[in-house]
Amino acid sequence: MHVSGIESGKIVPRFDTLLDYVRSLDHDLILVPRSLVPAVLALIREHKASSKTDGDEERPLYTVSDDEPEKRERHTDEI
Repeated sequence: MHVSGIESGKIVPRFDTLLDYVRSLDHDLILVPRSLVPAVLALIREHKASSKTDGDEERPLYTVSDDEPEKRERHTDEI
C-alpha cells in the first residue's frame, strides 16, 4: 500500500526510503546538477544509439572505446 502511494504521488518518501527501493530494483540513484542534465541525457542517447549498432556488448557511458584511439585526449599539467 505504501509503494502504491509513492507511485501515485500521494506519498513523498524520505530519501533513505527512496534509496532502499531503488537498490532493491538493482539500480543506482544519482543526483545530477540541473545545469548538467542536458549533458547526461546526451550521453544516455549516444549510449543507447551505439548499443543498437554494437549488438549486446555492454559499454560504460563515460569511456572512449578501444576502436577510437584518435578521440582520446591527454591532459597534462604544464606550466
